[in-house]
Amino acid sequence: MGKSLNYNYAFVFYDINEKRVTKVFKICKKYLVHYQKSVFRGAITPSKLIQLRQELKNIIVGEEDFVCIIKLINGDVFEEETLGNFQSAENLFL
Repeated sequence: MGKSLNYNYAFVFYDINEKRVTKVFKICKKYLVHYQKSVFRGAITPSKLIQLRQELKNIIVGEEDFVCIIKLINGDVFEEETLGNFQSAENLFL
């Protein structure tokens, strides 16, 4: 059996039916930092990542909703490049 990795940083992107989008937003906000629109990211413990995944699985409908979780060992292993006018959309869903 292969070595299990402990991921400590994550990105979450989602496209959710509008009936459930507020619930998914609130779940993600409990664990990660709201980055823009339906994107969250930040440091997260492996156990919190498991909790986040389970809470999302309990809310989404697989045939209608899409959630992508990108897991990283830490927040220093990627390079970020943004183009255009970045504005946080944090208040759009409140």
